[in-house]
Amino acid sequence: MDVNCGSYLRQYTKSAVQKKKVLESDIDRALSNLFSIRIRLGLFNGDPTKQEFGNIGSDHVCSQKHQDLALEAAKNGIVLLKNSANLLPLSKMKTGSLAVIGPNADSHTLLGNYEGFPCKNVSVLQALQSYANHTIYHQGCNFVNCTDAAIDEVVHLVKEADYAVLIMGLDQTQEREGHDRKDLELPGNQVNLITSVAQAAKSPVILVVMCGGAVDISFAKDNPKIGSILWAGYPGEAGGTALAEIIYGDHNPGGRLPVTWYPKDFIKVPMTDMRMRPEPSTGYPGRTYRFYNGTKVFEFGFGLSYTNYSYSFVSVSQNKIFLNSLLPNKAVQNLGQIRFLSVSELGTKLCDSMKLSVSVRVENQGEMDGKHPVLLFVKWDKLSNRNPLKKLVGFKRVSLSAGKNVEIEFVLNPCDHFSTADEDGLMVIQEGTHYLLVGDKEYPITLHRSPALKFGPPAEVSAGGPLMINVVINGPPADTSAVGRISPAPKGQEFSHTKIKIERQVRSNGVFISHFANVRSGSVLLRAIISDKDFLDCEQSRSEVPRLQLL
Repeated sequence: MDVNCGSYLRQYTKSAVQKKKVLESDIDRALSNLFSIRIRLGLFNGDPTKQEFGNIGSDHVCSQKHQDLALEAAKNGIVLLKNSANLLPLSKMKTGSLAVIGPNADSHTLLGNYEGFPCKNVSVLQALQSYANHTIYHQGCNFVNCTDAAIDEVVHLVKEADYAVLIMGLDQTQEREGHDRKDLELPGNQVNLITSVAQAAKSPVILVVMCGGAVDISFAKDNPKIGSILWAGYPGEAGGTALAEIIYGDHNPGGRLPVTWYPKDFIKVPMTDMRMRPEPSTGYPGRTYRFYNGTKVFEFGFGLSYTNYSYSFVSVSQNKIFLNSLLPNKAVQNLGQIRFLSVSELGTKLCDSMKLSVSVRVENQGEMDGKHPVLLFVKWDKLSNRNPLKKLVGFKRVSLSAGKNVEIEFVLNPCDHFSTADEDGLMVIQEGTHYLLVGDKEYPITLHRSPALKFGPPAEVSAGGPLMINVVINGPPADTSAVGRISPAPKGQEFSHTKIKIERQVRSNGVFISHFANVRSGSVLLRAIISDKDFLDCEQSRSEVPRLQLL
């Protein structure tokens, strides 16, 4: 570690060196890195105010380009979690009055933590007022913690509005660095306020949730009177404008959840238990989208749009990988009934040689243009507590006009994307079928041992007659087939007038017979081939009744 945010290194590094727990060479390396960066920044080039970046002011920070980027980031990050009966987007022409309710509607909650000074302050309320013909506003709660909610007043107001938007959630008084939450629910009387407004409103209401961590809003997800839910996170200074553009359809939401939203009972899992994998014997459900097997409020990667997208796999450069062909001198190891190869033994060069290309077609089947993140996952056929339920291996954002489609390419490395950690934390590639997942489409990739080859006993033949030889192929799995052939090996070819190349499609664990004619004298080195990397050599002499030497 070259530097830390705080005083730990300043207080303890000298003692660590004296106790020989840290080498001076480690400190020299850290100082070299730190001062190299300072030199590159020009901090030793004289008066810093006279350097290239010495007079950066608000006019640079708040340039139109930067403000446009803030708005684009906010719009792309907001996630549509529910949209029953296509409640959103609201019609600009037909929406007469709008009730805006909630403690986060007219506040600086948008900025989140570690925030700078905003170039503009546009609250959600202000942004919505620029769209709605008539806006009715009420804070609803005394503060975000909502220890006091004016439910009766708010219910009376929303009865007069065509639509109602509730801007609820958390803020920095509820979650921040050094201040953890004790539950996964909305604070105080927020739930009572939301359900009361939903029940009283003329139309299904729109719920906007601002929070950094997940909250259990199952009550809203399952309530038919709550028609739409948007998760905004803490979207920054342009978040109010971004939300208004999404609610009124000037932007088609395409964000995806970056974390799993757990139910409120998940707090029963000890915070200090950081095991990823579930433990069925104790009821431990595991953690993260890769291993958690319990009930989810919303899953990692979830997000809706105002349009519909379809997917199809166009091509995959290879769908079979033979494990024992990768390391012919290394045995494929066993882990219970599962065979695997160690990624560390394969090495970078061999791993790179196994890369495969995956082409996916994405089509916008709706009537609205949109930006759409395409997520590619891998899942394992042999599910166990050890293997992830699925694993994100690639993502790309595409912009698609209504009715258009595009093909995108993912390049996968089996060592990175098909591997999983064993009990010792070492990455291994397991034998079996893996499935590529995009949307509701799957594509199988098979990793298994290549067929074991051996020459069987020769058939009885008369002198001068054709030679007949058996090649036995054990594997691959019974539902696949392989092509085998017999041909001369590169060296040791001493024969004349021979016809020996024969190919035949064979089933697994089968036998195919090749006939070799007119081998008059001498010997021939034969090679049985089942793939470009898997073969077996055998020397055949014609001077006597054929006997094969197994090599």
